[in-house]
Amino acid sequence: MYESSVPVFIRLLDALGGVLKKGQQSCTDRKIPESVMLQSRLAPDMFPLSRQVQIACDMVKGGGARLAGVAVPSYPDDEVDFAQLLARIEKTKSFLRELDKASFEGSDKRTVTLKIAGNEMQFVGQPYLLLFVLPNFYFHLTAAYAILRHNGVALEKRDFIGGLPN
Repeated sequence: MYESSVPVFIRLLDALGGVLKKGQQSCTDRKIPESVMLQSRLAPDMFPLSRQVQIACDMVKGGGARLAGVAVPSYPDDEVDFAQLLARIEKTKSFLRELDKASFEGSDKRTVTLKIAGNEMQFVGQPYLLLFVLPNFYFHLTAAYAILRHNGVALEKRDFIGGLPN
């Protein structure tokens, strides 16, 4: 479970940081206020770029913590520029790197309880990772990438996937 989660999370958070840096540079080059890019959405009823990044980070720090059987750290959602969002990504990666690989033993069968919108949801570890955490993480990564791309940031597929695996 560790190998299917933490290294994947970190690699894709690295890629997310890379696309955000390109977004930041695009704002500088085109003299667009960062706040304009960070508040951009794909549709009126979707979250803006800044929130997509926050949720992506929250999804993997929560997923990693729950699978490892440790407390989920709470980060305030108060980032207002690219530098702060990049710092949040780094903080999330640091947390994930601190998780003990051994604590994931048996997590495929561990019960995970979440409260979402006031409702309690029960999962078993492996379906929690494969059918909840990863799809949600990929969704918010994709939304962030698409918002930047839609706003004219020069991105390619390799930016999203973080290059080829070693």
